[in-house]
Amino acid sequence: MSVLWDSLQSTTFRWAVVEVVLVGAIGGVVGVHVLLRRLPFFVVAMSHAMFPGVVLASVLGISLFIGGTAFGLVVVAAVTAIGASRLLDQSSAIGVVLAGAFAFGVLVLSTQPGSSRDLSAFLVGSILTVTPGDVAATVAGGGLVVVVLAAVHKELVATAFDPAGSAALGYPMRRLDMLVLAAVTVTMATTIPATGTLLSVALLTVPALTARLWTERVGSMMAIAAGVGSVSGLAGLAASTLWRIAAGGAIGLAAAACFGLSLAITSVRSAVGTPSGVAGRLRVRRAA
Repeated sequence: MSVLWDSLQSTTFRWAVVEVVLVGAIGGVVGVHVLLRRLPFFVVAMSHAMFPGVVLASVLGISLFIGGTAFGLVVVAAVTAIGASRLLDQSSAIGVVLAGAFAFGVLVLSTQPGSSRDLSAFLVGSILTVTPGDVAATVAGGGLVVVVLAAVHKELVATAFDPAGSAALGYPMRRLDMLVLAAVTVTMATTIPATGTLLSVALLTVPALTARLWTERVGSMMAIAAGVGSVSGLAGLAASTLWRIAAGGAIGLAAAACFGLSLAITSVRSAVGTPSGVAGRLRVRRAA
């Protein structure tokens, strides 16, 4: 534990702690909308499709957050346009854009010196190199996403659970879908310094899936997912420091471990007979 204490004396490490807590919490909240709208495949696709934007930002010397967000929004527009043309279904459109975008990113990166080192950092993150600017971008981008999603929370939940009924009631379905896709894109861009483009999928899916095991209420699910995301980030960062392993991978494994533990506990509770366990059985017996 002395290693962790010594690391906390470093300003860089403290910024890393702040970053993982923020991206974990924001990823958990947005991940609930990903879960409700069944968008995990889109998240996986975006983790690849945003890669060229990050590479171009690095080559041009601008913020990775700006580059990833800008290119991601272009990808969202392209997927929506192809899907709207009826030439391809949305899943096929995502696949086409994913393949082309990722290949373009690899091609651009291969022209730069030190491309192998940069490739690793872009794909799996480098949390211990975050700067105050990265944290500020996370606060600004993530804060904006949370505020916007909160403002249309009722509409987003309604259209997720009952798309046909919501459309009949006049909800702007396409605009709401675009809003969620844009929120996912911005959120993924904020996680790039911590987990890279590929491992950002973990923070946008696993905490929400974990929360779903514990509750069916959307508000509670978001709170639990935010907590799981932050705890996963801290646990992964601690493991990375103690055992000198990749922080991005450690964060992803910590999130998976939280899910596995939750699944085991809820499975045992379910096997007992009722969600409320012994107390529930006692009430049943008394009622009988």
